[in-house]
Amino acid sequence: MYSDLKRFWVLLVFFLLTGLAIQFYTNVRPFEPRERDYSVVGSFYVFAIWIGFGVYAIYDLLQSRIKTKLLAPVVTLACLIIVPGVLAANNWDDHDRSGKYTTNSMARKYLESCAPNAILFTIGDNDTFPLWYLQEIEGVRTDVRVVNTSLFQTDWYIDQMKRKAYESDPIPSQLTHNQYRGGTRDVIIRREITKDTLPIKDFMDFVSSERPDTKFKYVAEKQGEDSSQYPKHLLNSNYFPTRSISIPVNKEMVLKNGVVKQKDADKIEDNLYTQIEGSYIYKNRLLMLDIIANNNWERPIYFTGGAFGSEDYIWLKDYLQLDGMCYKLVPIKTAVNKANPYDMGRVDPDLMYDMVKNWEWGGSGEDMYYDIETRRNGITYRGNLARLIEQLINDKKLDKAEEIADIAMAKMPVDKFGFYSLLEPYVSAYYEIGNVEKGRALYKDVAKKYQENLVYYSSLSIENQDRMVGEDIYLDIQRYRALIDLLVIYNDEEFALQETKTFNSYLSLFDELMNRYSQDELPEIPTDLDFNEAIKDTIDRIAPEN
Repeated sequence: MYSDLKRFWVLLVFFLLTGLAIQFYTNVRPFEPRERDYSVVGSFYVFAIWIGFGVYAIYDLLQSRIKTKLLAPVVTLACLIIVPGVLAANNWDDHDRSGKYTTNSMARKYLESCAPNAILFTIGDNDTFPLWYLQEIEGVRTDVRVVNTSLFQTDWYIDQMKRKAYESDPIPSQLTHNQYRGGTRDVIIRREITKDTLPIKDFMDFVSSERPDTKFKYVAEKQGEDSSQYPKHLLNSNYFPTRSISIPVNKEMVLKNGVVKQKDADKIEDNLYTQIEGSYIYKNRLLMLDIIANNNWERPIYFTGGAFGSEDYIWLKDYLQLDGMCYKLVPIKTAVNKANPYDMGRVDPDLMYDMVKNWEWGGSGEDMYYDIETRRNGITYRGNLARLIEQLINDKKLDKAEEIADIAMAKMPVDKFGFYSLLEPYVSAYYEIGNVEKGRALYKDVAKKYQENLVYYSSLSIENQDRMVGEDIYLDIQRYRALIDLLVIYNDEEFALQETKTFNSYLSLFDELMNRYSQDELPEIPTDLDFNEAIKDTIDRIAPEN
């Protein structure tokens, strides 16, 4: 190597440019849902060459002292054993996937949450690939048509959706290939010329029409605009004349197909009403509306719930029902609570209870490594099961509510899943059910986590504590206090008094920090703090979505 510096520098520069430089240039996020090291694969080749040089260097060093023909194979074999051995010793615990089938089981839960011959809208890669695997490789629920709404903007994928696949029928659609091919109706612009509500079939007929008066050029010129300021492809595109759409309900079909149970027949609306938000409809949303318009309630329609934007539910969030892991479109209005917009739709407790009882958990709750994605998935599980428990309690089905709470605690242990504020509904549930001992035990488990955090924060220098006071220390103190408030709410007075004293002892760890501020200067955590949003922000920082 010393005798060929030119080659050394070539390899070094190649290594740096295909490794560190690429990471810096692409600004790779620290945590991803899946491995991204393929982006630096070029540097691996150089590193492999250097490994080879290293093996030879060891041989060269020893050959002057050890005279044997076996030296070269011995050195090579030793390096082949030791180097991977060191990697395995240091990385086995957090790379061991034996007994871990949580992704498989979660995908199975999504598919099994759907009724026969359903259409399931997914968001993107991360909530679609596991479903495809189960359908294509294991043959699970191939009657469900999985529609990836990210790909639903491409004509080739729409063509696929219009063909039968396994037991799944083609999607119901009136748009032809020429009406959605690349460059055609990529975006539909809003030009509101009426406040009237259009039936969805009339809406689709308008935006799919080739009549000149349905094109954007026509309405722009009609409204006195200079059409030359717009790109040609926009002028030739359609526009939609109103934001308001109605979807008629075929009550007979809804009941026949089990979209709504007979017991809820009196709650069925005559029409669903929605308002399109924003100034554009992109092709994927147009195709979703196309399906709704032509389905006539013959097939159940579901959403994975992987996002909270209104457009991901084609502006129909007020007509959802949480079935297991999916949100089913139902003709029953359940307005989203603006104070808690993440709890969308109604819950059918009997249907969901039966689903949860049959869930497979893929090793969750057992001795396995819980990576960040597994822990993140627990947010959805805990939130959905908490809603089921609440509904069961409201219906006075306390035994079933306790059973679901026990399943949640067994399959998502406090120690393994984090996001402790999501456990407050479970503490409440045990008290509501009347099992005070379980409520106290869960309280202690969660309080212990906050206590551990506060002890760690108190071990930091006062300067570091000062930097963390608003984001971490004060938030954990508030969450810990919220736990104690639960004890007060449920009149567990003696235990609440005892735990308040414990809380105060941990609070005293930060006397020096708090003395730096007057009461007015302390960072305020509002009483209506949206912990779901706080959790989401934390997730986005440590493991953002793809």
